[in-house]
Amino acid sequence: MGGARSGKSEVAERLAQRRALGEGPQSGQLTYVATAAVGNDAGFDARIALHQARRGPDWTTAEVPRGARLRNALAVPGTVLVDSLGTWVAGWPGFAADVDDLVAALASRRSMGRATVLVSDEVGLGVHPDSAEGLAFRDTLGVVNRQVADIADDVWLVVAGRVLVLPREDPAGGA
Repeated sequence: MGGARSGKSEVAERLAQRRALGEGPQSGQLTYVATAAVGNDAGFDARIALHQARRGPDWTTAEVPRGARLRNALAVPGTVLVDSLGTWVAGWPGFAADVDDLVAALASRRSMGRATVLVSDEVGLGVHPDSAEGLAFRDTLGVVNRQVADIADDVWLVVAGRVLVLPREDPAGGA
């Protein structure tokens, strides 16, 4: 997780590549699940092109349509990188993303020993949204991030290109 331009996608790409270098029949297989598509925003389109160029030819790309579940895109062998949950949530009408289905699909991948790397935006640290829609997005993504973090082996916060490993539980014993 991280804020805009924090380096989270680059960190996730490197992590996924390391996971794919493991042993077994699925090693080397890398799938990038894109939750955004080229559209009418030249700046955003340029960012997508940068991500594509950085990944190189070893990656297979699966594009997920707006408002679609991730289950089918996650049902592939090898290592999967989903970039990003924020864009995925934003694509659902009213931000009503099916997080229960996502969590179930992630649990299924884990049970098969398949590595999954997720990128998500941390929007709760920024400016307080001044619209009902902005508040709804921030709150929904916060819930999605927490539910995914609850089942994740590791959660990393990327700030200014630096990685902070977040402990599972507060050392003082809180939740």
